Amino acid sequence: MLRGAAQAAPLQEAREAETVATESKRILVVDDDPDIVESLKMVLESADYDVDAASSPQEGFSRIEANPPDLILLDIMMPDGTEGFHFVWKLRNQYPPEVANIPIVILSAIHSTTNLRFYPDESDGTYEPGEFLPVQGFIDKPVEPHVLIDR
Repeated sequence: MLRGAAQAAPLQEAREAETVATESKRILVVDDDPDIVESLKMVLESADYDVDAASSPQEGFSRIEANPPDLILLDIMMPDGTEGFHFVWKLRNQYPPEVANIPIVILSAIHSTTNLRFYPDESDGTYEPGEFLPVQGFIDKPVEPHVLIDR
C-alpha cells in the first residue's frame, strides 16, 4: 500500500505542475474606451492570456482587490484627464507589496495628442529613463497586435 501511495504522489505533483504550467497569465485592462478594451481583449485572449477589464480606476481597484492580476494595462487619459497617474500612485503607495508591485504598462495616446512625456529617453542628470512614473513600460496607442504581445 505504501508503494502505491508513494507512486501516486509524483503523479499528483506532475498533474499539479501541468495545471500551473498551463494557467493563463491574468491581465487587467483599465481603460474607459470600450472599443479599445474589446480590441485589446481579442488580441490578448488569442495569445492565451486571461483578460479582465475595468472602465474606471475605481472599478480597476475593485477587480485588483478581488483577484490581483499578473499585469495591468492602464490608460492615463480617462474622463477627468489624469486618473491613470493617480491610479499608479495609489496602487504603489496604499496597497501591500504583493499588490503594489504588480507590473503596470501604460497604454496611452497622450504622446500623439500632447508634448507631455512620462520619462526622459536618457538621463537628464536628475532622472534616469523611466523614473517619472513608477511603471514597467509605456506603449503608445494605437498599438499593433504584435507589439502588444511582444511587450
